Amino acid sequence: MAGRWVTFVAVTLRLRQVALVARDLDLVERDLIAHLGLEPCVHDLGVSQFGLRNVLFPVGECLLEVVSPTATGTTAGRQLERRDGDGGYMVLVQTDDLAGDRRRLADLGIRIVLDAKMPGIEGVHIHPKDVGGAILSIDETEDWADWPWAGPAWSDHVRTGVVSDLVAVEVQADDPAAMAERWADALGVSRSGNAVSLDEGEIRFVEPADGRGEGVSGLEFRSKRSADLIVGGVRMALRPA
Repeated sequence: MAGRWVTFVAVTLRLRQVALVARDLDLVERDLIAHLGLEPCVHDLGVSQFGLRNVLFPVGECLLEVVSPTATGTTAGRQLERRDGDGGYMVLVQTDDLAGDRRRLADLGIRIVLDAKMPGIEGVHIHPKDVGGAILSIDETEDWADWPWAGPAWSDHVRTGVVSDLVAVEVQADDPAAMAERWADALGVSRSGNAVSLDEGEIRFVEPADGRGEGVSGLEFRSKRSADLIVGGVRMALRPA
């Protein structure tokens, strides 16, 4: 990427979904319902082809997903082995200009490992080695409010009694500043220290603190109360506005 000049064009970006990976999906699903007051909106939508099960929960207008491998040789399974257990897996950012994002990624030499598409939405998965920390997906919808990855009726299942929004993701990195720069470049934004702020939501990069190496390690939720807990191998911080 060195020596290339790339023009960044302003687009609208928001943190829209985070995926966790778990050995026991049913257990993590029960914990999310019990501790965060969430209600699942869909199970096993379009993931069997990847050797996975999944469940999605709306958190306000954002989504929290849990995936679990059902076959050997999956990326999710390798993530479980690499990080020695459950944890964060994927960060999905919604854009209003995927075509422009594709051009920028190509100019930067950032590889796309998957083009994903279904009616109403399409996205690209970026090669984890080109950004680090997690699979980064950039997705565009026909309607900004929709999110077809979660099914047609996901908003009917929004429950805000405990948490009302997903506001930040924490990613452990051996070199937080360098990883923040790579993510900022991929998303076409500037970093502020070790954080990448979007129009809605933030991605924060921190030094490893749990002995499990690089990866998604924490989530921050908007809540009426303050609390800290661990679900699915991820630290979950509930914070008032």
